[in-house]
Amino acid sequence: MQFFSTRDQGRRVTSSEAIVQGLSDEGGLFVPESFPQVDAKAICDLEYPAMAAAVLKEYLTDYDPAFLAEAAAKTYGDAFGGKAGYLAPVEGDTWALELWHGPTCAFKDYALQLMPKLLVEAKHNLNHTEKTLILVATSGDTGKAALDGYHDISGVEIAVFYPTGGTSEIQRLQMATQEGANVAVYAVRGNFDDAQTGVKRVFADKAIAAQLAQRNIHLSSANSINWGRLVPQIVYYFAAYAQLVKAGKISFGQEVDFCVPTGNFGDILAGYYAKRMGLPVGRLVCASNKNNVLTDFLRTGTYTAKRTFYKTSSPSMDILVSSNLERLLYHVTGSDAEVASLMSRLNQEGSYTVRPETLAAIQETFACGYAEEDQVAREIRTRWEKDGYLCDTHTAVAFHVAREQKREGVPMVVLSTASPFKFPRSVLAALGQAAPENDFEAMQSLEQSTGRTAPASLACLRQKAERFDAVIDPAEIAGVALSYQE
Repeated sequence: MQFFSTRDQGRRVTSSEAIVQGLSDEGGLFVPESFPQVDAKAICDLEYPAMAAAVLKEYLTDYDPAFLAEAAAKTYGDAFGGKAGYLAPVEGDTWALELWHGPTCAFKDYALQLMPKLLVEAKHNLNHTEKTLILVATSGDTGKAALDGYHDISGVEIAVFYPTGGTSEIQRLQMATQEGANVAVYAVRGNFDDAQTGVKRVFADKAIAAQLAQRNIHLSSANSINWGRLVPQIVYYFAAYAQLVKAGKISFGQEVDFCVPTGNFGDILAGYYAKRMGLPVGRLVCASNKNNVLTDFLRTGTYTAKRTFYKTSSPSMDILVSSNLERLLYHVTGSDAEVASLMSRLNQEGSYTVRPETLAAIQETFACGYAEEDQVAREIRTRWEKDGYLCDTHTAVAFHVAREQKREGVPMVVLSTASPFKFPRSVLAALGQAAPENDFEAMQSLEQSTGRTAPASLACLRQKAERFDAVIDPAEIAGVALSYQE
């Protein structure tokens, strides 16, 4: 299968090239030339590692299927504690797809535990021997997941940039204490969009690329703008559906709706790919926090990034420029010229409006809603007191919107994207408990008040030394990139 840029169909690459390159030269995102049609029922009969291999091979056609099977088996085994794609009952026919049982307690592990293996193999497929420099902008979870996946990988350097004050303290410590000789972490003054824009400018700067190439260094990304990040996330939609079938809750072929807490639009877009491949996905419900730029777009067709930015209790969703929406716009319009024009307007004017027929086509599959801060807190408390289900702030956003968008008789799967113990102060406060200023004291209080145990990988952060404390301006990201040597 070939991949081409959302902004220039003439730029065609293999899947290995798409993963190594990350972003197209002119700033577009790589998309597959078609949606492979699969026997979804047969895939749903597989265990998670085999299910992952079956989905991956449909897109990564220049990879050896035996390699993909081995990589999936190694990735989705012990590291996920036997809970890869675990579906938990909540109430009635509403379920939680718990995606936080991996090493860093967030859904990003599904892609970023596998992606380093895909990158190394892609370089092997292409006979590339250069050093790969991965630049990552993160709103919280991606940074740690990428650092954990890529640390001490031969031939790879990784630098992560997060908004100062824009993550939970636990998220910050996960990054600041990261071990590995090839990792670096920087706090960036501003918000996530400032960090993301700074990283994108580095990728778009041909002079920087040329200077690094002279040192035998090639830039790549681990954000969901990279196809290697997106394709593994398709799998857990199949896994959730399969568990409902196996539990006798649905017959194969019945629709299931999914509600996804959404920031950069990658996680929900993976559900769109699963639907287009033949999985009986009904509606994909986009759940936003107070930064409800996507809700406004999905209702009106106008995307406006120039708006008030709010720091919320769900920081991984504090995003105003949702990069992966560009991929959806391409798939719906089928026009690289139209997408290029829309992205140019967003860059220059801060907003764009799609044609009415484009919006209508999107609304056939996507529904939306958002939650204010008080609604997030109320949802956490309601789920705990009514259902005995403990969720984090991001998942609470999705539960709130899922209740608003629930269709009678259609199961609703809420994607639970992070452990509640990553945000212990916010969760405690929502439960009506006094929240200590210290996150680790809050973590202990949350354990005591709920009887649940914090993941060991989070609790142990208290004993780890911080390695990274640099704070930079967005404009300095380019200098960081240029500081690397062969």
